[in-house]
Amino acid sequence: MVRRVALAADVPRFSTHTTRHLCLTDLARMGWELHAIATFAGHRSTDSTLRYIHLSGRELSAKLSSSMAQIHAWRVGMLTGDDGGEADGVRA
Repeated sequence: MVRRVALAADVPRFSTHTTRHLCLTDLARMGWELHAIATFAGHRSTDSTLRYIHLSGRELSAKLSSSMAQIHAWRVGMLTGDDGGEADGVRA
């Protein structure tokens, strides 16, 4: 059924398996941890899960940039004493 609809829509590479790839990629985009995605997908190995997740270079670059900004802010706070006594979001 899905195959016929995909062919009729001129999308020959679309299948029910495509939706699995899309779902797991969306979970990764929402910040789910790899092990949680693997458990959700029923994979025994995270290597299998990684074959399903397709993030663009732009998405990975944005995530790295955001993470580095958080690390930089934390370091500046630690060096200047403006961290409010917090390290890793936990008050001492």
